[in-house]
Amino acid sequence: MKETTTAGEMSISVDERYTQWKSLVPVLYDWLANHNLVWPSLSCRWGPQLEQATYKNRQRLYLSEQTDGSVPNTLVIANCEVVKPRVAAAEHIAQFNEEARSPFVKKFKTIIHPGEVNRIRELPQNSKIVATHTDSPDVLIWDVETQPNRHAVLGTPESRPDLILTGHKDNAEFALAMCPTEPLVLSGGKDKSVVLWSIQDHISTLAADPGSAKSTSKVAGSNDKHVESPSIGARGIYQGHNDTVEDVQFCPLSAQEFCSVGDDSCLILWDARYGTAPAIKRSPVSSSILQLVEKAHNADLHCVDWNPHDINLILTGSADNTVRMFDRRKLSSGGIGSPIHTFEGHSAAVLCVQWSPDKASIFGSSAEDGILNLWNHEKIDKKQAPTAPPGLFFRHAGHRDKIVDFHWNASDPWTIVSVSDDGESTGGGGTLQIWRMIDLIYRNEDEVLAELDNFKAHLASCSP
Repeated sequence: MKETTTAGEMSISVDERYTQWKSLVPVLYDWLANHNLVWPSLSCRWGPQLEQATYKNRQRLYLSEQTDGSVPNTLVIANCEVVKPRVAAAEHIAQFNEEARSPFVKKFKTIIHPGEVNRIRELPQNSKIVATHTDSPDVLIWDVETQPNRHAVLGTPESRPDLILTGHKDNAEFALAMCPTEPLVLSGGKDKSVVLWSIQDHISTLAADPGSAKSTSKVAGSNDKHVESPSIGARGIYQGHNDTVEDVQFCPLSAQEFCSVGDDSCLILWDARYGTAPAIKRSPVSSSILQLVEKAHNADLHCVDWNPHDINLILTGSADNTVRMFDRRKLSSGGIGSPIHTFEGHSAAVLCVQWSPDKASIFGSSAEDGILNLWNHEKIDKKQAPTAPPGLFFRHAGHRDKIVDFHWNASDPWTIVSVSDDGESTGGGGTLQIWRMIDLIYRNEDEVLAELDNFKAHLASCSP
């Protein structure tokens, strides 16, 4: 399997790249856990932190199992032991078996999911409440703590969602977001629509009485005709895209503002409060559109994220292999996207972008090339290695196929979980990795040099 790397690099096989990466793990990483997945997971998310100890913390981790039908599709709740910084021994970090499961990841509960799990998102106000997308028009809401643990064998009845969100007219498979400030859910789908729901009136009663919602809806794909789940309709349906909506995101400071991207190459900013307000670019369909960029990239857009520290900055990732950073105060010029910068560090379609929860200038991007890049947009103009794209400061090359999702850990900001679908390269399954680069890479340069000088002096004093 060959790949085309970034400019100035030789084209090497994925296996060669992986071998080089693994040899450098003790040097580049403070901690890494490699967990083999029998079935690929298309999403991975951190849940609440459960326990803090001297050398490691225990935290929930949400995954899925996308099966071939011989066993049910599942939503998996795992417990993860997150080793604290500067605890793991360097010689132990790289000693893992790619075909084995990590001792740091233990399955805690299995939910039999109606259809495959394409996307998982947790509610920021209560991260035990998660939403999932499957191959249907509905969004499914789960209280993962009160859901019973199930045994995933063929013929087992599907678990019952705590709530079903209806409103899409066609399948909604990937675009999904939860609001940081209020219990709102946002989705996009093949019907070219962005749909908004409020679950404010329902989350407080989900655990106590799952049947308390006003109406009911059949679980998509359920074989049990008598099993029904409560459902609610949309608060708003927003139409402005001309093709499938691939990703959505809320403004970090406003429950009424959100954005969406799609296969029509458009980036749209919406404001639910201005149904009749003039738009910067008027739409014949919806005047809720505040800003519309008709050509944000030169291909389909796959992902979008809004900076939680600077609400003017928005990231987009595309099938054109690039990440673009936009300032919402000047998104376009003549309808064409006018990004602040285009980040070129991938050799295949970008599938996921996400800002760091801790540092305003740091973000990550993952792609079908099996690479997860970490960038610092404040370093775009700083001198770097001749072959390094501007702003790039770390490349995680531990996956051997497309990285379909990753998530920064808000409880341990430099720790990242990433997952790849390895079906095409290793004959099936997937790889979950939890990792944290060595802090000498991202800390202040003067601080790092001072520490190295102290270490050098210490070694000198120990010499005979």
